[in-house]
Amino acid sequence: MALHGVLFLDELPEFDRSVLEVLREPLESGHITISRAARRAEFPAQFQLIAAMNPCPCGYLGHYNGKCRCTPDQVTRYRSKISGPLLDRIDIQIEVPAVPQNDLLGKTSGETSLSIQTRVEAARLRQLERQQKSNAQLSVTEIEAYCTPDAQGIDLLKHAISRLNFSARAYHRVLKVARSIADLEGSATVTRQHIAEAVQYRRLNF
Repeated sequence: MALHGVLFLDELPEFDRSVLEVLREPLESGHITISRAARRAEFPAQFQLIAAMNPCPCGYLGHYNGKCRCTPDQVTRYRSKISGPLLDRIDIQIEVPAVPQNDLLGKTSGETSLSIQTRVEAARLRQLERQQKSNAQLSVTEIEAYCTPDAQGIDLLKHAISRLNFSARAYHRVLKVARSIADLEGSATVTRQHIAEAVQYRRLNF
């Protein structure tokens, strides 16, 4: 049902482990295979996965009021419901802290939705003109052709791979995210700055 759309999973660790692990195949290949006793069928399953979860069972870990009473063991068990291989297939992983009361009551001066839409549409157009597909659909060979950063970016990426133990899959996903960041800025080259930002999006502390 989420084909060519968004699959949103709220409270991600509350899903059965077997259900979550089934997502690994379509996230990697864009197809899902259903096997039964005497039949086997393959269906297209290209979608954007967006998931949300609490930092701990009670939801208050890291809260500025110190409300969390979960033990480290409880937090570990809760987070371990999300396997490493599944997490490795999620391009952007960010932690959103609780917003202090004063910030909630204050006025914001962020970008408008219309402004963001304009930048996103322009970035997508650049991708289609450059490679006839979106960055998310690039193969490994195409990633090397279109997403290779400059010399400083390569040096930073090598350091990140060594320090953060990125897998080959994570390496290629960082490059695609960095290419998208560059496209949003209108940059023809993937720079050290774009690599640094993409790496920051994969540093969720699990």
